[in-house]
Amino acid sequence: MLPTFTIGIEEEYQTIDPVTRDLRSHIQAELLERGKMVLQERVKAELHQSVVEVGTGICKNIKEAKAEVKELRRHIIRLARESGLRVASVATHPFADWKVQEIYPDDRYKNIVEDMQLVARANLIFGLHVHIGIEDRETAIHMMNHARYFLPHILALSTNSPFWLGMNTGLKSYRCKVFDKFPRTNIPDYFPSWGEYENFIKLLIKTNCIDNAKKIWWDIRPHPFFNTIEFRVCDIPMRADETIALAALIQATVAKLYKLYAANQGFRLYRRALIMENKWRASRYGLNGKLIDFGKQKEVPTRDLINEYLDFVDDVVDELGSREELNYIRRILETGSGADRQLRLFQETGDLKKVVDYIIEETEAGLVEEPASLEKVG
Repeated sequence: MLPTFTIGIEEEYQTIDPVTRDLRSHIQAELLERGKMVLQERVKAELHQSVVEVGTGICKNIKEAKAEVKELRRHIIRLARESGLRVASVATHPFADWKVQEIYPDDRYKNIVEDMQLVARANLIFGLHVHIGIEDRETAIHMMNHARYFLPHILALSTNSPFWLGMNTGLKSYRCKVFDKFPRTNIPDYFPSWGEYENFIKLLIKTNCIDNAKKIWWDIRPHPFFNTIEFRVCDIPMRADETIALAALIQATVAKLYKLYAANQGFRLYRRALIMENKWRASRYGLNGKLIDFGKQKEVPTRDLINEYLDFVDDVVDELGSREELNYIRRILETGSGADRQLRLFQETGDLKKVVDYIIEETEAGLVEEPASLEKVG
């Protein structure tokens, strides 16, 4: 069965006090309730009350996804402003302290905190998740195996968390290192078949490691309830256009890998330990470092490898109708990732509050169109 390559996008935003520029634990109350009145199931709470998550429906192509992502952002920004708040799309807050953030009162989150204690409480991070529709589970596991190689490249483009607790961490994605503390994270091993993956999940459930496969928090996973593979490696970018570009790149990656797979020309599988070397480089240096080209067995500037990556997927882009959206990747290469832009402003001003103001401006950038009705959302 040919995959549909449908797209679903989830973004996690921060709710900000416009006076202090600090996080405000407000999502539990009116923002969430009023958001659900307009957006129904497209908005939900997360572990911390200063997090609001929105998710698109199943989008047939990147144009649909783009319209819905921008519409959701507009609505959340408007609802936040009506509550005296602002919305920031950034993977860690530059100076907020996780110790004073309130946990959302939900049994699932209560159980996570009980299970993981301080590790869960300190997990004040914000990500972007992209689902690509692959209906056949056997195909999905092979696409996951092959796509793992590109996760560090995708992370480098999305890096947007250089600060933590008021400090310049020296990393472009400190979010990765915060999330590392959770079990069952990072790059997964590869699985020879869907059956072997299912046996792995059954063993973890049988031995009380997890109660269901949603507690597999890898950077890429077959979604336990949807017929998708879910890319979870990205920092949430600042601009909606960056989110759309990353989603377009992810969709094109899966489509290209499937094209090779269907022609018995599967992409080479690399060991988890090797890909983890590149993930570290991506989180530490972002676009300004080097990644390892395993085929050539040498370091290559990350920007050069991403240009090669764009050439690799180019022959499926027009079939997917995503060239315009994917071209924004080249703009990210020119202007830098969110982390690069935050750091530049901080070097100029020395003021993390100004950095927060900039993030809020970027979060709202490119959303000038009048929103269409969301009555279709149900």
